[in-house]
Amino acid sequence: MDKAGEGMRRLSEEEKDELSKKQALKQEIKETLTEWENANRFFHHAVGKEQVDYAIYNIITAEKRYDMLLGKAKQMQGPWPKWEGIVK
Repeated sequence: MDKAGEGMRRLSEEEKDELSKKQALKQEIKETLTEWENANRFFHHAVGKEQVDYAIYNIITAEKRYDMLLGKAKQMQGPWPKWEGIVK
């Protein structure tokens, strides 16, 4: 056992690349969730048909993107970095 890792093995370049992709995907999911929250906030303050339509379009777009990203995340195998700070 090495002193620093106490038995933990080093990650291969492939594993590091995979974790990096997962971290990037987590960040994209977080940004999409924020977009959805903002679209909902805008909807609740929308005035007039055009603003309501625009808000609904943004909500639907964010939901579809979120679903797509979650599907992509579910297909990825192996361990994931912690999800701290992603969902409130």
